Order: sequence, then C-alpha cells, then structure tokens
Amino acid sequence: MAQPSVILATASYDHTIRFWEAKSGRCYRTIQYPDSQVNRLEITPDKRFLAAAGNSHIRLFDVNSNSPQPVISYDSHTSNVMAVGFHCDGNWMYSGSEDGTVRIWDLRTATCQREYESRAAVNTVVLHPNQKELISGDQNGNIRVWDLAANSCSCELVPEVDTAIRSLTVMWDGSMVVAANNRGTCYVWRLLKGTQTITSFEPLHKLQAHDGYILKCLLSPEFCDPNRYLATASSDHTVKIWNVDGFKLEKTLVVTSAGFGTAFSQ
Repeated sequence: MAQPSVILATASYDHTIRFWEAKSGRCYRTIQYPDSQVNRLEITPDKRFLAAAGNSHIRLFDVNSNSPQPVISYDSHTSNVMAVGFHCDGNWMYSGSEDGTVRIWDLRTATCQREYESRAAVNTVVLHPNQKELISGDQNGNIRVWDLAANSCSCELVPEVDTAIRSLTVMWDGSMVVAANNRGTCYVWRLLKGTQTITSFEPLHKLQAHDGYILKCLLSPEFCDPNRYLATASSDHTVKIWNVDGFKLEKTLVVTSAGFGTAFSQ
C-alpha cells in the first residue's frame, strides 16, 4: 500500500483509530482498539508508524499496512498515558502518564530506559528542539524540565498553584515555551538564548485565551516563518489562532464539541 502524501489519523473514545484521505475526507482504514479509549496519537518522524496512547499502554501501528494488529506494545505504565512523542531521528520514544511518571522507551525492544517521577498525574510532555530535554506539565500545576544528559530535573516552576497544566508547546527554534491550564490561561516564557540547556524561564506574557479549560496549545512550525502563531483549543467549543507578536487574536473557530487538539498543515 502506497503511503499518502498527507497522513491524517484520528482516534476516539469509540475505541477506533481511523485513517483519512485529507482531500476527499474518505476514511480508508479503521483499526479497532478494544483495550481502552485512545488518549493521544503521534506519527514517527519517518512517517512509518503511528503510536496510540491508551490506558496504561502504548501501541505502535504500521501506517502502510492493512493489519489491525500493533507492531509492538509498550506496557510499563500503570494508568492512562496522556502524552507520547519521538526523538527527531526516531531513536527513542517518550511518554507521560497519570501514574505520575515520564518515561523514555527503546522503540525496537519496547523496554523502558528511563523513568522520572513527577509526583502528580502527568498531562503533557514535549521534547525541546535541542533533543536533550523533556518538559512536562502535571495535574498539580507543576512544570518540570528533565535534563536527559544529567538524568535529573534541572528546573521547576508553578504558574498557578493547584491549577492543572493541560498542554505545553515549544517554538521550533527553542526560543519560547507556552503552558496552557485548566483556567483557560496561557503562560508564555522566553527561553534563555546562548545556552545548551534550559536553566530558567523568562516571563513574557500571560494570555487569558478561553473561558473554559484549554485542552491543547500549539506554536506554529518553521515553515510558517516569518509569521508565528499560537493555536489554542478549549472546552468552550472554540479554537483560536493568536499572533505571537503581541498575542493578538487573529481568528476564532467555533466547533460543535470541546476542542481536544490542534495541528498546523504544511
């Protein structure tokens, strides 16, 4: 089966994963996922595999196969897996779970190579563009930077006490990080330049983006430059596009249900 130029995959609490033709809107493949709901999907950098994060596990599916069975399964978490992503070269995978841990996995052997304790349910994890640090956000409102070289937490901050961090996003060049929380607020920090690692965040902006809690925030990728945008999706049934220059609202999209995710199309 030839790989489509655009891979569009969706997942739901209906226990299915679906692949779609982006232009026609036709569903061309459905994978039944009986083990649990699917919390998150992520495609590997080489676009060969799709990771599905569920309740206490991650399954890896072949994008170009018609087989309904996963290629491999990652099973060390003990609760819902809420975040999943990959090293830029596809050498390893990271995950975050409501069991309070951030983990790094060997893709080929499905073994957990590292485990970091967050002491609260982890809702979101992102990999810094330097590929050397993970940034996590948890249910208690903590943001932590995990230095992979030092194998420890190098920075910790709490924008609002006891206000869950729902989503994190880092600018493609590592210059900025945004955290979105349960109160509809986005906190923006400038990351210090001229350093190889993140040691501190410089407060840049506080944006009251939504009336409801934010489920996803996403900074635009490199191909959007010189224009830079922030997309936010909320339980208030809106998706908003903000210009990072001054954080002016550019557009509001009204959706029929809570916005669980956002993506920029190249």
